[in-house]
Amino acid sequence: MYQKFKEYLQNITSLKETDIDYIAGFFSFKTAKRNEILVDCAQVCTDFYFINKGMMRIYTLNSEGIETSRFFAFEEMFCTALPSFIDQKPAGEYLQCLEKSELLVCKRQDFYKLIKQFPELDRVYRKILELGFITSQKRIYGFQGFNALEKVKWTIENQPRILLRISNKMAASYLGISPSTLSRVKAKL
Repeated sequence: MYQKFKEYLQNITSLKETDIDYIAGFFSFKTAKRNEILVDCAQVCTDFYFINKGMMRIYTLNSEGIETSRFFAFEEMFCTALPSFIDQKPAGEYLQCLEKSELLVCKRQDFYKLIKQFPELDRVYRKILELGFITSQKRIYGFQGFNALEKVKWTIENQPRILLRISNKMAASYLGISPSTLSRVKAKL
């Protein structure tokens, strides 16, 4: 159950196997049901997740009950409601498993202890933050001037798993277009 996690750290760090085993000891195994909400918008997020199997999304609900997907995470990725995890205020968004999932979960206090203790793990965390920031910025600023076809092409190029594994409704909410528009654009490609 920890093999993917250990391989992930072995591939991107030069941490010793004993250090990786020690780090893994701070992550507990959790199964989550399809569509299970792990963090509610009113909750404070206290967990950092590594996805062994399954996928997750972060989304918001407006006052009319319309969902807007902000982020999708897949196998061998980390995921959390990051602003809440960092500032310990209510999330204002939902963290949901979209499939039956197998997760490794680290508590916030343990996670911060680990990144202090292992500079290489701190660098991994920084890379996750930087990549998330860059992807968000490209998506936000790029999408402002993109038409539906350009948004879909950008997603195919930069985040292809979204269109391969996510429902049209959720993918459309991420792209800021209607599901019917997404279906028409995909049919043209």
